[in-house]
Amino acid sequence: MPSSGWATSSPATASSRVGHSHSHSHSDSQPAPLSPLAARLVVIALALSALAVVIGAVLLWPSGSKVDVPLPFQNTVGGSVTTERGQVTATALADCGSPSAGGVLTGGPAPGIPGTGTCVQAMIGIDTGPNAGAATMLEFSPGPGQPDLLAGEHIRMFRQVDQQGATSYGFYDYERTWPLLTVAAAFALVIVAVARWRGLRALAGIVVAFGVLVVFLLPALRDGAPAVPVALVASAAILFVVIYLAHGVSLRTSSALLGTLLAMLLAAGLSWAAIEFTHLTGLADDQNNQVAAYLDNVSIKGLLLAGFIIGSLGVLNDVTITQASAVFELAHLAHGTRRQIFLRGMRVGSDHIASTVYTLVLAYAGSSLPLLLLFSVADRSLIDVLTSEGVAVEVVRSAVGGIALALAVPLTTAVAAVLATPGPATGPADPADSGHTPT
Repeated sequence: MPSSGWATSSPATASSRVGHSHSHSHSDSQPAPLSPLAARLVVIALALSALAVVIGAVLLWPSGSKVDVPLPFQNTVGGSVTTERGQVTATALADCGSPSAGGVLTGGPAPGIPGTGTCVQAMIGIDTGPNAGAATMLEFSPGPGQPDLLAGEHIRMFRQVDQQGATSYGFYDYERTWPLLTVAAAFALVIVAVARWRGLRALAGIVVAFGVLVVFLLPALRDGAPAVPVALVASAAILFVVIYLAHGVSLRTSSALLGTLLAMLLAAGLSWAAIEFTHLTGLADDQNNQVAAYLDNVSIKGLLLAGFIIGSLGVLNDVTITQASAVFELAHLAHGTRRQIFLRGMRVGSDHIASTVYTLVLAYAGSSLPLLLLFSVADRSLIDVLTSEGVAVEVVRSAVGGIALALAVPLTTAVAAVLATPGPATGPADPADSGHTPT
């Protein structure tokens, strides 16, 4: 018969070819088995990092020495300001200058001085402290920046006792204990309801993170310790606890942790270089100016740099955990060499970078809205606005965070691709894994 263009062969030969083809495809597409050396190297790297954190914490641990209370936060005798809780019982307009303003009332408030203008007088019931059960009267001149108190509202008042023993009160802030507890409880309930035990462990990690900041980072900075080592030690300690606590101890989590630590070191170096290159001083911020005025042993530039490092942790942790999980799932569900798994993971990471970078920039822009609003009515050129220190700090912070974020993706993807355990072949290889786009 004439050839029809179809090759013919015996069943045995066809079976042999199929078996050969399957064997060849399996050897080419499956990642090489994980060498125990790779996992051992990651464990050693993390163990050395943990040891460095412990040594750094011991060397930089705050002395606990007492520091004088800065002047804006002192009471009349040089101590810290004491606040008490109070409730607004009534408000009224009256002449300003009442001698009863701020004092503990034993009767009705004394009238103000005619001709001095009209003020808002708020009667406050004192709920806590040595004068609990008594009342005081607070006086405000109507205008921007003054509280608009209404009957029934709860406030905090500072209490001061002068050298003659007379007690006076003044408005400190609104009382937010219960509203904040309600918001925090709603946050915790939603997280636990959706993420269950992992969400609960994540909340515990948040508590640990704030504990590290309050117990170690802030006291060490107050002692005048170098800001960059302190920030790196605190950040690494937070990462070790938070990542393992929230996600468990595994190769997947370890790859994310190692990628985050490497990216954090890069972020620290980039932050230092960017701050020096752009001549940022940190003195455009009012709080930094107060620190410079009253804590002369604290480096403002170092404090700015530490803020850059601490601020980058959240977004880096988010990206590296997501990236490590994606790579491990790809390795388990799809066939391919480790290089192909890396390339697939990078495609996922590229989408993540694109979405997270503008989220990062918009978050920093949102924190600078009041400053940008002032510049918008100051009739200044755009270049003046962008190069002023207040805006430049946020520009540099966004740029450094974005670069660290972009570099964290290939670092974590590479580590995860090496450590991921391959699963069985599930389909043909993706042509895009070779780096070429199919036509």
